[in-house]
Amino acid sequence: MTYPDTELFINGRWIAGSGGRAVDVLDPATGNVIGRVSVAEQDQLEAAAVAAGAAFGVWCDTSVLERSNVLRRAAAALREQAAETARILTLEQGKPLAEARAEIATSADILDWFAEEARRTYGRVVPARDPYVRQTVLKEPVGPVAAFTPWNFPVSQAARKVGAALAAGCSMVLKPAEETPASTAVLVRVLQEAGLPAGVLNLVYGVPAEISSFLIAHPAIRKVSFTGSVPVGKQLASLAGLHMKPATMELGGHAPVLVFADSDIAATAALMTRSKFRNAGQVCVSPTRFLVEEKAMKAFCEAFVAETARIAVGPGQDEGNEMGPLISSRRLEAIEALVADARDNGARIETGGKRLGNAGNFYAPTVLSGVHRGMRIMNEEPFGPVALMIPFREMDEALDEANRLPFGLASYAFTQSARTKAAIERRLEAGMLTINHLGLALPETPFGGVKDSGHGSEGGTEAIEAYLTTKFVTERHAPAA
Repeated sequence: MTYPDTELFINGRWIAGSGGRAVDVLDPATGNVIGRVSVAEQDQLEAAAVAAGAAFGVWCDTSVLERSNVLRRAAAALREQAAETARILTLEQGKPLAEARAEIATSADILDWFAEEARRTYGRVVPARDPYVRQTVLKEPVGPVAAFTPWNFPVSQAARKVGAALAAGCSMVLKPAEETPASTAVLVRVLQEAGLPAGVLNLVYGVPAEISSFLIAHPAIRKVSFTGSVPVGKQLASLAGLHMKPATMELGGHAPVLVFADSDIAATAALMTRSKFRNAGQVCVSPTRFLVEEKAMKAFCEAFVAETARIAVGPGQDEGNEMGPLISSRRLEAIEALVADARDNGARIETGGKRLGNAGNFYAPTVLSGVHRGMRIMNEEPFGPVALMIPFREMDEALDEANRLPFGLASYAFTQSARTKAAIERRLEAGMLTINHLGLALPETPFGGVKDSGHGSEGGTEAIEAYLTTKFVTERHAPAA
C-alpha cells in the first residue's frame, strides 16, 4: 500500500505547514523514508488555539445527544476502515498487523464508551438547610484542551483523550508524535466526517518543545493532557502549573510482576511472555521486573525463556511475525546500552541480548537473570523487549522491591492465596493491579498511575471527570405570599 503524507488539520481544513517544512516518517522495519508530515509554524499554532477557543462555545452548547452521536458515527467509520488503518499503523510504528488491528478495534470501543459517558455527566441536588433555598451542583466542560500523545499507541492514546474531551463538551488542539502521524490523522478524519464542527478538534505536528510551550501558555487553552515519559511529563506539568491549568499526566512505569509458587507456573509464564513482548515491550504498562518466589524461580524462568525463544521477530507487515522492530535507532541504542550495563555488572543473558540483522531496529526478545539494584535497567524504564528475573523468599521482600522505585503505574500478581491477594491489594503502590489475568486498559476501567507515573485517569467514568469542572449554584426563592 502507499503510505499517505500527513497535513495539519486546523479549523476544519487540512493544510500544509505555512513555512513549507516537513519531517520524514521512517519505516522502523527498514529505516527507509515512507512519507512526510507537515510542520506547524507559530502562526498556525495560534490559529489552532484560537479556533479551539471559538469552537468551544459552539460545542459545549451542543446537546449531549448530538455529541454522543458524533462519537458513535466516528467509531463505526473507524471500524469500517480498520484494515487499511492497521496497515498504515504497522508501516509507521512497526507493531505486527494483529496488534495494529487490535489497537484500532480498541480505539473504536473507546469512542463508543465516551459516546455513552457524554450522556451521563450528571450533577446533583444538595439538600439545603433552608426550605426556601435550592442547592445544585453542575458539571461543565473545562474548556479548550492541549493534548499530547505518544508513538507507541498513536490511535488508542489519542482516542482516550479526544473521546473524553469531546464527550465532556471540550474542544482540543491535539499534538501527536511525529514518528506516527498518519494513523492518528485517520482518527481525526473520521471525527470530521462524523459531523464534528470546524475548530472543535485541531491537529498539529512539529517541534515538540516549541508546540508544548506555546500551547500550554496560550490563554485560550484551559487544560493539558499528556502521555509520555516521566521527565517530559514533569516539565509539562510544571509549565501547566505556572499558568494554573489542570493537567492529566499518564507517564512511565517499571511494572513489577509478583509470581508466587502456588500459581500455575507454566500458564503464568506463557501469559506474561505474550504481555512482556507486546509491541516489542514499548508499552507503559509492560511487565518488567519479574519477582518470583525462590522455590518456583527455576521452573518459571525456564518456561519463560522457552516461550521467549519461540517468538517470531520480523517486519510487522508479515502476518506470521509476533514482534516487530523498535520505533527508532535511538530506542535500539538505548536498549543496547541498558543490556550492556547489566551484563557488565554481572547479569546473565538467558536469551536474546543482541540486535537482529543489519536493517531496521530489531532487537531480540531478552531475558536477564542475576540482576541487582546497582544496574541501570533495574532503575530506569527500559521501554523495550527486556524482562528481568528476580527471586524472593518472603512476600515482604517482594513488596519492598515492587514499591522501591518512584513509579506506580501497572502491577501484576499471580497467587491462589486469598491472604496474599489481600495483602498485595492493600500494600502495592500502583494505580492499577491485575491479579491472575491480564485485565488492564479496557475503556470502562480506570487507567492511570501514582507517584512519578502521573495523576488522573484516562479510562472508566473517571476519565471524563478530568475534562469537567464543578459549579455550585445556590438560590433562595421567596416564600409564597
